[in-house]
Amino acid sequence: MMRPPHENVATVLVDPRVLEDLELELMELDLRVWPVATAPISADGPRQAFQVRRTLLMRQRGAWDLAAGWTPVWISFGESWYDGAEPLPWTAHQTLWRALEAHGAHVRYQRRLGGVPPLQVPLEATG
Repeated sequence: MMRPPHENVATVLVDPRVLEDLELELMELDLRVWPVATAPISADGPRQAFQVRRTLLMRQRGAWDLAAGWTPVWISFGESWYDGAEPLPWTAHQTLWRALEAHGAHVRYQRRLGGVPPLQVPLEATG
């Protein structure tokens, strides 16, 4: 049985006060921030965001309670990190973890990747 197509992502809770700055910083590293509530793969984004946030908070048994109102996001890797069908290189993981560590007071995450259906970057209309 073949696994359906997926995209590697980190699931992160981000303090909304720094979300925009973090997104811009990660864009420079070809890392994409997708708020779960508005991600194109979320059929009911607000509900899914609530569920993702709740799951992350419950797993930490109170250690992340300060993040109860933070924004759950998926962080994916841009095309520059991939080499055809080869697995994602460790340098991609390291780059992501270092960037998140620099914002340690404003993010909560576990150092592992999950898979979600492919996230497509919207194309800009030309003409």
